[in-house]
Amino acid sequence: MKNIILLYLLFPFLLLAQQKSVLFIGNSYTAVNNLPSLTSQLATSLGDSLIIGSNTPGGYTLQGHSTNVTTLGQISLGTWDYVVLQDQSQRPSFPPAQVATDVYPYAEELVTKIRQANQCAEPLFYMTWGRENGDQQNCSSYSPLCTYNGMQERLRTSYIEMADSNSASVSPVGVAWKYTRENYPSINLYANDGSHPSMEGSYLAACVFYASIYKKSPEGASFISTINQQTATTLQEVAKLIVIDSLATWRIGANEVSIDSIIMRPHISTCEIINFSAVTNGTSFTWYFEYGAESFDADSSYYVDSTYEYGVMASIQNPSIYFDIIDTNKVILIASNNCTSDTLTTQVILHCTSITENEVDYNLKRGNEKVYLEFVNQGSRNIVFYDLVGKKIIEKQTSDKVVSFDLNLLPKITLITVLEENRTSTSQKFIK
Repeated sequence: MKNIILLYLLFPFLLLAQQKSVLFIGNSYTAVNNLPSLTSQLATSLGDSLIIGSNTPGGYTLQGHSTNVTTLGQISLGTWDYVVLQDQSQRPSFPPAQVATDVYPYAEELVTKIRQANQCAEPLFYMTWGRENGDQQNCSSYSPLCTYNGMQERLRTSYIEMADSNSASVSPVGVAWKYTRENYPSINLYANDGSHPSMEGSYLAACVFYASIYKKSPEGASFISTINQQTATTLQEVAKLIVIDSLATWRIGANEVSIDSIIMRPHISTCEIINFSAVTNGTSFTWYFEYGAESFDADSSYYVDSTYEYGVMASIQNPSIYFDIIDTNKVILIASNNCTSDTLTTQVILHCTSITENEVDYNLKRGNEKVYLEFVNQGSRNIVFYDLVGKKIIEKQTSDKVVSFDLNLLPKITLITVLEENRTSTSQKFIK
């Protein structure tokens, strides 16, 4: 009980709803049906909070926003977690050379201004959708615009390129739109002009933005605006499928600190554990050991003493640990930078005798309602699934080379820890 309470004290943010602030920069595609307000109400119904601002004059382009006094004034406040950037609906679908001249430079200019105002703000490009029957106005001069699919593909490509070249992220509304058109044709996402969104279209966009901003599924939201419950449920599911199942594709979270795994490998014939942590974007590191740790080597080595509880050591990503006990020890790593942080908890069996050096090696695969661990080596191992605050969800002792677990029993984010009989341990995150 003491350890659980301490975890709550160390990581209270895990228990709180998320509050985000978002500035929407765009035009009528954002203004129609008040997309910022829809997204905020959706977040509230899911227990989160969204503070919004917007500047969305009709027909506006990124070029226009780059010199717009209102836009630049709102960006300069520097209070936004995200700044959404949406160009005029046709321009990013034009020929690549024209987009490179008329769109990309102004996207870069706005991203620069966003980061000058707040280095931690995330530019989020709003990928819009192709017109219902393509862009007939420009079809004769560029054939891909003659069809919805052709126009949509150009929009997809341009917005992803803007995100890639500016180290930003994408809210893939256009991809969710295409999936809905193909799989749920009875849902009309367009207004009568075949260009602007209907309420269903705007609600889909709000669901995609919620998933993109909070990195959580909008499924189960009680806010459905003026559309019917069945349609709202379908659009929530589409947003989850398109966004949450493909975060890396849209560079969502690409700039945030992420601890992907910790491998704690005993050194041969010593009382030392070498820590290998796979961390993205981390610049500072803090380790917590259940039995405590105190530094005795300024370079990278620490001594674990059984008389301590939850000792702390900092500033080393992969320290060497020496210890005077043989026991299972809970280990917590916090990695951070100036903007974000991530936490991972694992278990290691402290051992002080000669052993064979052999890392846990397995493949993690997702099947229909199952998650599979396929091990390379034969041997006895203990597999444990933990939630984000260290609560044990599932534990299984096995010698099987292929082990399956029911996905329905797991929370959204799980830590999988494997302890092998040779005292080697590996931990990694699994997102359902």
